Amino acid sequence: MPKVDVLCITLTSPIKIGIYEDGRLIETIVSDERSSDILPLIFKDILKRYDAEKLFYAKGPGSFMAIKVAYIFLKSLSILKKIPLFATDAFYFNKNQPIKAIGKLYFVKINQEIKTQKIETAPQTDFILPDVLDYNEFSTNTTPLYMIGAVG
Repeated sequence: MPKVDVLCITLTSPIKIGIYEDGRLIETIVSDERSSDILPLIFKDILKRYDAEKLFYAKGPGSFMAIKVAYIFLKSLSILKKIPLFATDAFYFNKNQPIKAIGKLYFVKINQEIKTQKIETAPQTDFILPDVLDYNEFSTNTTPLYMIGAVG
């Protein structure tokens, strides 16, 4: 079985999963289904076809429930299968564009600090699986960035 790394972006619909061999994207899986329903099925298939060496995910900010589901699922898989888990913030996958929070509030990243900012007309941005994984962007600090604050 080919040795691969698996990257999950489950912050919004559709969820995107990339299979990387030697750091290069070799397969893309996209689903509009809820991550809680589809992640186990996708990984069942992936683990039949590949030897997963590392797991990566976007730890937020984004949908609170989607982040929680991805973290619990991937952390459990990491422990059970002894596959290291790594994470980075969502801005790595959308060219550092604002990420919808609630109403007209958006998450922005300025000088490595993530905060909320009111934006009247924010650009529509999609999360993209990189063609080549930059392993230096990821950390073993996989704690989700829920970023839940007071809503005014």
